[in-house]
Amino acid sequence: MKPRLPPPPPRNWGTPALLLALAALVVASFASLPLQWSAFFTPEALASSAEFLAGFTPPETARPFLMKTAAALWETLAMSLVGTLLAVAGGMLLALPAAGRLGRGLRGLTRVLLNILRSIPELVWAALLLVAAGLGPFAGTLALAAHTSGVLGRLFADALENVEPLPEASLRTNGAAPLAAFLYATLPQALPQMLSYTLYRWENNIRAAAVLGVVGAGGLGQMLKYHLSLFQMQSAATVVIAMLLLVASVDALSFALRRALTR
Repeated sequence: MKPRLPPPPPRNWGTPALLLALAALVVASFASLPLQWSAFFTPEALASSAEFLAGFTPPETARPFLMKTAAALWETLAMSLVGTLLAVAGGMLLALPAAGRLGRGLRGLTRVLLNILRSIPELVWAALLLVAAGLGPFAGTLALAAHTSGVLGRLFADALENVEPLPEASLRTNGAAPLAAFLYATLPQALPQMLSYTLYRWENNIRAAAVLGVVGAGGLGQMLKYHLSLFQMQSAATVVIAMLLLVASVDALSFALRRALTR
């Protein structure tokens, strides 16, 4: 007699149901919005768009304005770098209790705090901090640090939770202090991934820092808002080009560093 096969496992309908719900949500979103695609491609709209884009040419290339743009570019870069470094420090301090290394109760409270920090966008943080810190790059730097601390804290905590626990347990069994076991066994395993997360967030913070000037946080974004509000399109074009060059340069540098760290 042929051996009887075991019964098939029960079918999991959770994933198909979730996909159908997401598809229904997408369809409902398009159906509920008054999207006037036909009006967007009318000859009048196309002519108006062409006239608007033509106003950006040629970009402003006067030496004094280029020097001013370079200073704003450096301010944007400094905001993103300092904000990211502050976020690394804050994220690492929050990641330790969020990873459960200081108890389960503190783990839950810290993860709630991380959720609050990262759920508030940088623009909202900047608008709130401008009241306390005033106009300028300081408020923008604090806004980047607050939001990115929540993001990096969660990523760092997950990285620490996913490392192999046996090396640290072996050191603890042989008499090593808890801090020494963490620094020599657990942290080196998670460090490459944590550095990769940091560089990726730095890329995002460059873009965010360029936009924070819309609410008065300094840098290229503030210059762009100023010239657009005065309809000085050629000057605004130079600022946009500076933004693109800055983002492309930082993306290339971050990509090269991530490849070097993860080999």
